Amino acid sequence: MKRISMLMFVLVAVSLSTAQVYANAKPVTAGMQESGTKVTLLDTHFIDTAHGWAVGAGGTILRTQDGGKTWVSLPRRTNVLLTVVTFASEQHGWVLGQNGTILSTHNAGKTWIPQVSGTNATLYGSHFLDRQRGWVVGARGTILFTKDGGEHWDDQGSDTTADLFGITFIDDMTGWAVGALGVILVTKDGGQHWNLQPTEQSPATFFDVEFINQNIGWAIGTQGAIFQTLTGGETWNDQTRPCGAPCIKPSDLVQISFMDKKTGWIIGERGILLYTKDAGFTWTESEPVSPVSLYGLSFPDNVNGWAVGDQGTIIKFTHIREGL
Repeated sequence: MKRISMLMFVLVAVSLSTAQVYANAKPVTAGMQESGTKVTLLDTHFIDTAHGWAVGAGGTILRTQDGGKTWVSLPRRTNVLLTVVTFASEQHGWVLGQNGTILSTHNAGKTWIPQVSGTNATLYGSHFLDRQRGWVVGARGTILFTKDGGEHWDDQGSDTTADLFGITFIDDMTGWAVGALGVILVTKDGGQHWNLQPTEQSPATFFDVEFINQNIGWAIGTQGAIFQTLTGGETWNDQTRPCGAPCIKPSDLVQISFMDKKTGWIIGERGILLYTKDAGFTWTESEPVSPVSLYGLSFPDNVNGWAVGDQGTIIKFTHIREGL
C-alpha cells in the first residue's frame, strides 16, 4: 500500500489537509484500542471478529485473540519495516516488507518462517486467491506470483519501473495492480502479461485498488484521488472529490475496502474516513476517526472493522446499519 514511496510517506509525511467534514454523518462508532506500541502500524488483517493481526515499523507483529481488547507483540523475526499482513485461511498467512521480506505461517501465526522472494525490493501489496495461489507487488514494478503457498516465487514482468502499491484479483485470471505515476495495470491471463490501462495521464500515485465484480472497480491515491471504472478498466473516470475552501492539500487516500457490493470504506491521512452505501457512485466524508494518518483497514464481516496507523494507533469500528 501506499505512497510515492510508501516508506518515504510514512517517515516524512506531514498532513496539510483541511478537508471538509460532514458533522452529521456518523456511519460508524469508533473506539481506540491499546496496542502497546508507538511505532507506525501499516496494515491489519482480521480472520474473524476475534482473531486479528497488525504489522509495522521495526519488524513489529501484533496479534489479538479477543477482538482487540488485548494486543500482544510477537518476538521479532526481522527489524525491517513490515507493510502487509494477509491470511488466506485461518492457518495460512503472510507478512511482507522491506528488502523483499516475506514471512509465512501455516499454524495460525504461532510461528513465522522466512520465504525466499528473489528480490530486494520493498513489497507493498498482496492478493491471495487461496493458500496456494497469490501475488505480491512492490517497488520498481515488482510483481511476484506463487502457486505453492510461497515455497517458490516467480517474477511476472510488469513492463513498468513505477512502484506498485496495490493489487487485486476477481478470479484466477483477471486482476489489476496500481502504483506511482498514475499506473494501472491489468492482466487477463493470471499475470503472464500485464497491460497498462489509460487514466487520462493522471498525476496521482495510486495506493490501492478494489473491484466488486469484473466491471466495477476503484483506484485511490494521493491528494484525494478516486478513479472509478464501469468497464473493467477500459476507461477510468476521475471522481476525485473537490478540496473545499480553504484548501491547502487534499488528504491522501490509502486503503479501500468493501464489506459488500454496496457498502465500502476509504481511510487515509489524518484519520480521514469516506464511505459509500451506493456501490461507490457517491462517497461521503465522515467525521475524522483519528488525529493521525491511517494505513491499514480490515472488515471481517458487515459490522465490525479495524484500522491501524501512526503512533501505534488501532481503531475498532462498528458499522451502524440503517434501521437499527
